[in-house]
Amino acid sequence: MAKAKAKTIGDLRDSGYQVTSIKEEMRRNLIERIQKKQDILPGIFGYEDSVVPQLENAILSGQDIIFLGERGQAKSRIIRSLVNLLDEEVPYISDCEIWDNPYAPVCRACRDKVDDKDDKVEISWMTRDQRYGEKLATPDNTIADLIGEVDPIKIAEGRYLSDELTIHYGLIPRTNRGIFCINELPDLAERIQVGLLNIMEERDVQIRGYRVRLELDVFLVASANPEDYTNRGRIITPLRDRFGAQIRTHYPKSAVHEISIMDQESTQFADDDYTVTVPDYMKEIVVEITRLARRSPDVNQRSGVSVRASIADYESLLANALRRAIRIGEKEVVPRVSDLPYVVPTLTGKVEFETVEEGKEEQIVDKLIQGAVVAVFNRHFNVVDLEEIVTQFKAGISVEVSDTLASKEYVKIVKQVEGLDAAVAKLDPGENLAVIASAVEFLLEGLHLNKRLNKDMSAGKAQYRG
Repeated sequence: MAKAKAKTIGDLRDSGYQVTSIKEEMRRNLIERIQKKQDILPGIFGYEDSVVPQLENAILSGQDIIFLGERGQAKSRIIRSLVNLLDEEVPYISDCEIWDNPYAPVCRACRDKVDDKDDKVEISWMTRDQRYGEKLATPDNTIADLIGEVDPIKIAEGRYLSDELTIHYGLIPRTNRGIFCINELPDLAERIQVGLLNIMEERDVQIRGYRVRLELDVFLVASANPEDYTNRGRIITPLRDRFGAQIRTHYPKSAVHEISIMDQESTQFADDDYTVTVPDYMKEIVVEITRLARRSPDVNQRSGVSVRASIADYESLLANALRRAIRIGEKEVVPRVSDLPYVVPTLTGKVEFETVEEGKEEQIVDKLIQGAVVAVFNRHFNVVDLEEIVTQFKAGISVEVSDTLASKEYVKIVKQVEGLDAAVAKLDPGENLAVIASAVEFLLEGLHLNKRLNKDMSAGKAQYRG
């Protein structure tokens, strides 16, 4: 880009500035990022070996892209992040509705302006954020929304119907020299899909029965649910054929990636009066609940179980831990196993269940929670190594815990049950009483779910016994 911003087309020519197509521009910037080993999808985890290589190939080959994936697989976020592959600023003819290229204007108004003033035509500069357009496809979308329509006011002013200057441009022409995204493409009515064919291939538009030649420079991206896109026939074959690359997204294959997403996306508050600490095993449990739901026969797998489920469950877990700390007057906020029932309302609102009896949803989620706790527990402990603790419970010891019990009371439990201190130490709680309390509950619940301890529930309290 020129060191000093040009103000006219003549200044731009004198500076030696070269205008390239958007696909050439993105390709050039991608090559530079790859050479510098920079991440092209910052803040998006788990796609390094799957989506990213396919995306890079599509951009390097200059292909329009459709992303196929279930909800909550970061499709929209990936698409919006593509603006990072655009130049920081590019010039356009001032006051142009479709951001015309100063060297090769395509709209009638700008062509007339250049014919009249030539190199004295004023130019402006647009940022990369101004070069992104997006539309959620719905059945009521019209050609006027996406491509354009004849403006009756301009007709009333005396222009002819066939005059190009009568057109009010739609969203796609107004994203000329930019990236345009259509979310949920199969929801677009077929007659509107037909209207996109010329945009994608011939790069011209047809409005109200007459053809307007607009050499639009648009990088078109779309998203769709694979069930709608491939099985229901809700997208016309010629339009599907015009997308160069079809990229499948997926849910995180690694629990580590999903935890990273959960940490990054969960709502953060500046609570100066409280210190939040979340043990790793509690994060693992939240993610494991989601991962078990994705394999559960009781959950509708066609609709998917979004990463948003993990994020919302995590937020609910922390909220109950904070509520406890506020009520019992503690400053340390640490989630416990006894907080997990409070993710039930969140998760039941995030997933679609297969046909079950009314009221059974909570039971299904409870089983998912129990399965997650025992799976994570067995990764951290071997039950055989905890027989000393089990023996004491068989001898008559019992302990009571609840989500409102003060953290200091758990220290008494550790002292009461011989061997429990060594088991807790394996979780590295340090001197934080609230973290110790969380570790004690995790150990007791893990032993119960491994059928080594009995558990009685009463009035929100849990009693563990032999």
